[in-house]
Amino acid sequence: METAVAELAEHDSFERRVGYRFADARLLTEALSHRSWCHERNAEQPTGSQVASNERLEFLGDAVLGLCVCQLAVTRWPDLGPGDLSAVRSAVVNASALAEAARRCELGPALLLGKGEAATGGADKESILADGLEAVLGAVFLDGGLVAARDVVERLLGERLAEAASEPGTREAKNRLQELVARQFGTEPIYDVSSSGPAHRPRFIAAARISDEVWGRGEGSTKRAAERRAAQAACLRLLGNLDDPPVDAEEPAHG
Repeated sequence: METAVAELAEHDSFERRVGYRFADARLLTEALSHRSWCHERNAEQPTGSQVASNERLEFLGDAVLGLCVCQLAVTRWPDLGPGDLSAVRSAVVNASALAEAARRCELGPALLLGKGEAATGGADKESILADGLEAVLGAVFLDGGLVAARDVVERLLGERLAEAASEPGTREAKNRLQELVARQFGTEPIYDVSSSGPAHRPRFIAAARISDEVWGRGEGSTKRAAERRAAQAACLRLLGNLDDPPVDAEEPAHG
């Protein structure tokens, strides 16, 4: 009885964090039920009372997420072409972005995990968090329809979506730079970041350094955006001509 009460309390708290109240609480329970928990639970239950894992809802949620992201991108940024829209979708519909959003809404503590999975940190594993968030979106869609699901997507991923739309195609720049630097220099890039402006509207300036030399600079309204732009600039320099001199350390930053 105490376990059931605690579970209901956690569900209620999670609904507030996500910003959606389920009419059918069973859908949320299913969305939060990892297969490891279901395996343990079903081993103790009669055949007729087996519980379902969140895998079916995850499958549905993957499609719902893609549709919602595409709809938001197409309607909000009419100037983006198909290539840019595809880049925006890829920047948002991936395990890293979903896990990040899942951590912000504290999905991990709400998940029902088997003892072994919980003991090995399953509540913070990227794949489990990403799959769990897709399952929640699938459950929201079944419970409240596409508009409700789109509202949750916007609430949880809207900032990342807007960031990707402002600079489509550059989100992978840091990964690309890291690969280039590892292959050509045998080291890793380092980012120096500073900020200016008022606290409510800061501007971040990033410098991408390779072996103590600045190879690219970038500015942005977030630290992450500035680093990506610096990485993109460094990638262009590296791919263009490795013999080009690095950026002078005193050169003013450009947006």
